[in-house]
Amino acid sequence: MTTHRKPQILWADDEIDLLQPHIMLLEKNGYEVVSVNNGLEAVEKLGEGVFDLVFLDENMPGIGGIETLRRIQALRPHLPVVMITKNEEEHTMDEAYGASISDYLIKPVIPQQLLAVLKRFLHVNRLQSEQLLQDFQRAYREITMQMMGRLDAEEWVGIYRQLVQFQLKLTEVQDTGMLDMLDALYAQVDQEFTKFYERNIEEWMAGPGEGVPLLSHRILPERLPQVWHEVGDRPVYLIVIDNLRLDQWDLIEPMLQDKWRVKAKSPYFSILPTATQYARNALFAGLNPAEIARVHPQWWKDERDEGGKNNHEQELFQSLLKRLDYRGRSGYHKVIRHEHGRKFVDQFHATRENGITAVVYNFVDQLSHARTDSDVIKQLTEGEAGYRSLTASWFKNSTLREAMDRMAETGARVIVTTDHGTVRVSNHVVVRGERDTNTNPRYKVGKNLGYDAKEVFEVRDPEAFGLPRRNLADSYIFAKGHDFFVYPNNQSEHVRRFKETFQHGGISMDEVIIPWVELDPR
Repeated sequence: MTTHRKPQILWADDEIDLLQPHIMLLEKNGYEVVSVNNGLEAVEKLGEGVFDLVFLDENMPGIGGIETLRRIQALRPHLPVVMITKNEEEHTMDEAYGASISDYLIKPVIPQQLLAVLKRFLHVNRLQSEQLLQDFQRAYREITMQMMGRLDAEEWVGIYRQLVQFQLKLTEVQDTGMLDMLDALYAQVDQEFTKFYERNIEEWMAGPGEGVPLLSHRILPERLPQVWHEVGDRPVYLIVIDNLRLDQWDLIEPMLQDKWRVKAKSPYFSILPTATQYARNALFAGLNPAEIARVHPQWWKDERDEGGKNNHEQELFQSLLKRLDYRGRSGYHKVIRHEHGRKFVDQFHATRENGITAVVYNFVDQLSHARTDSDVIKQLTEGEAGYRSLTASWFKNSTLREAMDRMAETGARVIVTTDHGTVRVSNHVVVRGERDTNTNPRYKVGKNLGYDAKEVFEVRDPEAFGLPRRNLADSYIFAKGHDFFVYPNNQSEHVRRFKETFQHGGISMDEVIIPWVELDPR
C-alpha cells in the first residue's frame, strides 16, 4: 500500500517574515513549508531534505534569484521552481526561462495564485500516479490471467512491452511499492517465457512457419527486401547498437522525435547463445552459426580459436546482400571508440551514394562489460534505472545522434536494431568444465560439462539448434532468468565479480526480445 506524505515546499524570500500569513494558509491546506531568507540557505536546505517545489524570490541580497535558480537546477534538475518577481522585465524573464524555471508569479502574490500553482505542479502528478496504479493493477490481473493460457510469440512480446512501459513509468514516479509488485510480476513472467522459449527454439530453428517469430538469422533476409521496396531510391542505414534492450530504446526514442517518426516498431527474437559472436554474426550473415561455420569457415571463429570472433561481419553482410540480389552500393562501419564515431560523422558524406550502409555501435556492450570490471561504473549504473539512464546519457551526447541528424537530411530510412539484450544476474549456479571451456557466465560450450540439469537449459545436439560443434562430445548449456554460472574453484571471487552485473548469452526476456525500429525523417 502506498502512503502519501505531506508535500514539502521550500520558500526563499528576503522578506519572508511578511509572508507568514501565506505560509500559514499553505500549512492549513496540508503543505509543509520550510522558509529561508536568502539563496545560500535555500541551496543548503535542498542538500539536507527532499522538497516537491520551490518558491523563489527573484530579487534577494547575496546571490540573487537567478543564480540561486541555477544552483538549485544543478542539485535537483527536475524540481519545479516558481520564481516570484516584482516585475516582468524581459531580460530577467529570459534569464529565468533559460535556467529552466517552471513558472513565475508577480508580487504582491495572492493566496489563490499559490494554491493554483501547487495544484498544477503537485496534485496533477498525484492524480497521474493514482491512475498509473489503477492501470498497473488492471494489467497485473490481465497478464496473470493470460499466462494461464497458451501464449504465442507475439503475445509474449506484447506482455514484455507492457512490463517495460510500466517499469519506465513507475521508475519516473518513484513508487517503490508498485515497483516491488512489478519486480515480482516480472520474475514470474520471465520464468514462464523461458519455459516457452525452451519448448520452441529447436522447432523455430528448423525453419520458418506459422507462429514462428523472426530470429537473428532471418530478420535481414525477411525485412531488407521489404524496406527496399518501400523506400525506392532513398538510402537505407542499418544501425546495430550492440546489447540494446527494449527499455533502453524507449528512453532513446523521445530524443529523436524532432527529426524522426517511427514507421514501424516490431521486436524480434535473438537466437542462442544471446551473445555477440553468435547472434550478430547470424544477423549479418542471414545464416545460423552452424551454417556460417559450414558455408564460410574462413569467417567463423570457434570458441577455442584465438582472435576476435566478429572480425568478418562486413564480409558476411556483403555475402548476404549478394544472396538477396542487391546490386547497389553498400557500406559497413564499426564504431568501437569515440574517435571511430567522430571519423564516421566527419566522413558521413562518403555514405550518401550508398543504397545501404550498416553501422555497428559497441558502446552499450562495453558498458555492460565495464560494469562487471569497474566498481565505479557499478555505482553509476546501480540497478536497472541507472543502467538505462547511463545508456540514454551516452546517446544524448554521442556521435551516433550526430550521425542520425545527418541521415535525416538525406531523407533516409533508418533501421535501429541490435543483436541481443542483457540481463542483470543475481543467482549463481555451479558448473564444471575442462580447461578450454569458454568463460561467458551465461552459457558454456565444451565436453564433459558438469551441472544439475534442472538448473540449466541443455543442448546435447547443437546442430538441431543451428550451433556449430567442434567435437562430437561438445554440448551447450544456458543460464535462465537471473542465473549466472561459476566454477567451484574461486567460487566466491566469481560470485563477487559477476553478481548484480549485466550479462548476456542465456535465456531471459531482456536478452531475447529485442528492438527492430524503422524511422523516416519528419
